Amino acid sequence: MRWNEMSRPRRRMLVLAAATELVLTSAAAADLWSRPRAAVRGRKALWWPAIFVQPLGPVVYLVWGRRRQP
Repeated sequence: MRWNEMSRPRRRMLVLAAATELVLTSAAAADLWSRPRAAVRGRKALWWPAIFVQPLGPVVYLVWGRRRQP
């Protein structure tokens, strides 16, 4: 389906979904970059490609991939 064939609500939903994925992926990448290796569950090198698997990768990293810091 082409953009101009989509209804206005469907276009809005698509833009919202894309923006959400961009924000989540950016947040996960920034966190992974700045977080010490000891504060990440598993190897950081394996998390890098995982956070780019949409839509679940960044959510899984942000929820499960980070260790809680005291």
